[in-house]
Amino acid sequence: MSINRRLHTDLDFEEVLEQQLRIRVFRDNLLIDSSSLIVRFDDSIIVTQSGVSDIAYHNRKECEFFLLRKH
Repeated sequence: MSINRRLHTDLDFEEVLEQQLRIRVFRDNLLIDSSSLIVRFDDSIIVTQSGVSDIAYHNRKECEFFLLRKH
């Protein structure tokens, strides 16, 4: 069974960044980025990387971020 955990706070993003956990990103209820690592973040932008040259910049206010954990 999988559990989606929504990421809200800087502490949430810091934990995911440090542990190299993969996330999913949604905008307007559409999946726009899946199985990506957080490279860096600040108050307005979350930078993710899904491959060697696949880097994406997501507006923190416009997107929802989820950690997928398998239980």
